[in-house]
Amino acid sequence: MPFALGQRWISDTESELGLGTVVAVEGRMVTVLFPAADENRLFSRDEAPLTRVIFNPGDSIESHEGWKLTVSEVEEKDGLVTYIGIHSESEETVRLRETLLNHNIRFNKPQDRLFAGQIDRLDRFGMRYQSQLLRHKLATSDLLGQQGPRVGLIPHQQWIAHEVGRRYAPRVLLADEVGLGKTIEAGLIIHQQLLTGRAERILVIVPDTLRHQWLVEMLRRFNLKFSIFDEDRCVEAYADNDNPFYTEQLVICSLELLRKKRRLEQAIDADWDLMVVDEAHHLEWSETAPSRAYQIVEALSEEVPGVLLLTATPDQLGHQSHFARLRLLDPDRFYDYNAFLEEEKSYQSVAEAAEALTANTKLADSAINSLTELLSEKDIMPSINIIQADDIEDDTKQSAREELLQELLDRHGTGRILYRNSRASVSGFPKRFFNPQPLAMPQEYITAERVNAMMGSKKSPQDQAKQSLSPEKLYQAFETDSASWWKFDPRVDWLIDFLKEHRSKKVLIIASQAETALSLEEALRTREGIQATVFHEGMSIIERDKAGAYFAQEEGGAQALICSEIGSEGRNFQFASHLVLFDLPLNPDLLEQRIGRLDRIGQQNDIQIHLPYLQDTAQERLMNWYHQGLNSFELTCPSGHILYSEFADELTAVLNDDDPELMTQLLNHTQARYQELKQAMEKGRDKLLEINSHGGEQSKQLVERLAERDADTHLIGSVIRLWDIIGVDQEDRGENSIVLRPSEHMLFPSYPGLPEDGISVTFDRETALSRDDIAFISQEHPLVQTALDMITDSETGTTSVAVLKNKALPAGTLFLELIYMADVSAPKSSQLYRYMPPTPIRVLLDKNGQNLAEKVDYSSFDKQLSAVNRHIASKLVNASQPILHPLLAKGEEQAQAALANLVEQAREKMTTQLNGELTRLESLKAVNPNIRDSELDYIRNQMAELNSYIDDSQFQLDAIRMVLVSHV
Repeated sequence: MPFALGQRWISDTESELGLGTVVAVEGRMVTVLFPAADENRLFSRDEAPLTRVIFNPGDSIESHEGWKLTVSEVEEKDGLVTYIGIHSESEETVRLRETLLNHNIRFNKPQDRLFAGQIDRLDRFGMRYQSQLLRHKLATSDLLGQQGPRVGLIPHQQWIAHEVGRRYAPRVLLADEVGLGKTIEAGLIIHQQLLTGRAERILVIVPDTLRHQWLVEMLRRFNLKFSIFDEDRCVEAYADNDNPFYTEQLVICSLELLRKKRRLEQAIDADWDLMVVDEAHHLEWSETAPSRAYQIVEALSEEVPGVLLLTATPDQLGHQSHFARLRLLDPDRFYDYNAFLEEEKSYQSVAEAAEALTANTKLADSAINSLTELLSEKDIMPSINIIQADDIEDDTKQSAREELLQELLDRHGTGRILYRNSRASVSGFPKRFFNPQPLAMPQEYITAERVNAMMGSKKSPQDQAKQSLSPEKLYQAFETDSASWWKFDPRVDWLIDFLKEHRSKKVLIIASQAETALSLEEALRTREGIQATVFHEGMSIIERDKAGAYFAQEEGGAQALICSEIGSEGRNFQFASHLVLFDLPLNPDLLEQRIGRLDRIGQQNDIQIHLPYLQDTAQERLMNWYHQGLNSFELTCPSGHILYSEFADELTAVLNDDDPELMTQLLNHTQARYQELKQAMEKGRDKLLEINSHGGEQSKQLVERLAERDADTHLIGSVIRLWDIIGVDQEDRGENSIVLRPSEHMLFPSYPGLPEDGISVTFDRETALSRDDIAFISQEHPLVQTALDMITDSETGTTSVAVLKNKALPAGTLFLELIYMADVSAPKSSQLYRYMPPTPIRVLLDKNGQNLAEKVDYSSFDKQLSAVNRHIASKLVNASQPILHPLLAKGEEQAQAALANLVEQAREKMTTQLNGELTRLESLKAVNPNIRDSELDYIRNQMAELNSYIDDSQFQLDAIRMVLVSHV
């Protein structure tokens, strides 16, 4: 390279240094000073990553004194350049030596970088354009927020998320039965609200025991980093803000924290967009004496626009309490309990009409009359005639049925604010089989119990009952914690034999205590060499993930996973179908949670539940109460917590006393009450509500669309190429997964979210669901979003020069490919991205300025191109400048016309969609009081705001590629 003192050069690798000046040329080395950054760089003269900066006539340049010059002529003498042109202030013709140029000149615009010789690799230009297309595709998707979470594609869950997540400030009650996934539904709604900008600040209120479970679920399934707030965290936060709740956007806390008046006041003042309350059935209420917990949530719900309440308790087991939860969501709508009861009476006729529509038979005259009366403001006879016709295809009839059903759901009942699915209305559950294993009580435990009785224990009856359920704990109390009870406990012998007989099966084992789980693992390992791993509350989240992954591994993985009680919280091990209950919890809800780790929607096999128990002990009596009284092993028992609270004292007495009469009496009472509650639940089932909650055919179609996106190989290929270009190491580890690690040659200094020691990822949803240690990658994943941002927010790929080898065209033919971005600045909460997201505009000009973009698609054009050496490319650009400048002006004209079309389409789409939604809700409000005024006002205000934002749409050049035809 010919260097001379005083010349101006720019660094190809560190353009942020600004304009450099050659200050020394000695032997094979050249020294360049970058005054703007006060940095010196020493380069090899032959391999310096530098580009000579020479401006051309027509360019506007700036002197070190701040005045500007429009270049009309360029003179070169002894390797140095002098610019001649018009002074911006005096309008006189002046001369400006290159040594006096402004040091802070940077070449950020694509055309400036191109003319300065800062030319990127060909593949980076393509990746930049593909990245802009991917961002646009995601922004315009009506499924935004639903594809990315690591959850199964369960129709009713996705339907509820789709319906609720798109609303402004949703206020709903999620009341699915246990095992149907209320937490997942809430997480999907939260994820959707955050990604669409409808919510930014979210407060989750849960029982103290569930705080960490929610934290893990939100992170592992939804990539959402919540913070747990307790009193200590609040005190620490005072260093950053007077209101500790302002220090984080996503917060999880317990009701206990908010019982303190100061903390409640701070939470109320914290400007939340959405509040989620789990276990909402604990919010006890009566008109005269609402509980403190209810008052806390009520105070917050009056200030927070969006509210999600989660409960698995059917309203038949406390109808007044159910009304109280609806009252939290809409106190104006649910103002009086007696009025609510009167209104509910009318739901029966609606439910009967809905059932008639869901049956695949002709409608009876009574059903037609009922539908006509219920939908009196609409002419429904055309749809009725289609359903009744004999010569019309089934698909057409089904569409007519669904249309009428949706009209019913829109207008009647509490369907808009209440979602409740039951196992009776949702298919896909396995059967449960109970296998009790009676075993003799060992002499060591009998002796320990006698010694304990002789010492006269002063424990409460309930503590005595708990103690009798875990004789190994009592034995350890006398024999020290190092006692090897597992050497004589017959349950351990049975477990070892069972695992040996089922070596090909994965077996989940749950015990109450972490110490018990650890002892069992030691017994299996030392006595028979059985591969097992443990999972307990003393382990970190990473350690638990590793244990879960070792269990899930098909080849070489653990045969058994031994969990403490925490193993029944939050994690699903649906690849296993054998569950061993090493002991029993003294709570029906905990028993259901244990079984629920395997008994979930999506489980492909029947569940085999095994219980080794000690005969003639409290263990056997508790088992009989669960099995004969509640049928809890083979069926879910939604009323279990009610029955437990009603019979807790009787049960405790039975566990502490082996009197057969007491046991018989308890079973008789429990069975009678169980049947009574079961009949009440079935009688009170709101079938109309269930139809609305699971979504029917629409939910299945929604899941099919999500599954199609999962299978999009184009997206997978684009993301892998994106990581290639950034320089991420990718190692195939089998099992549909790869390991990503930062490399020393990355395009950027760091990759936020990519751990230094790497991360295992998969594009396969099923793999991710079975392996907690493998991240599920979709376009919504933070690693993908960050990668797209790094590419599109930088200068990477903004310029390129390529050769088109095509003998059908004259050699030297020039094409200029321009990528513009149409965009407008607006708050994310405005939802503008739905109508006018950042949109790539591609313009492909020939030398005459004709736009060939519609005739020549990007992919076919790109495949014909070959890369050009950067130095040769720079010479080609300089030689072509007289042609390029007028083509750039032509490109702007084309982009301006394309922008006008985009603006018109965006306004039309916005007006059509929002006007349609507004008209629909206004008409519904006349017959369904669940439509809130705030929803209507929001849509009206949104339309006015969006019109204003769309008017401000602009475009700018994002990338430029010059293509020359060659026959060589």
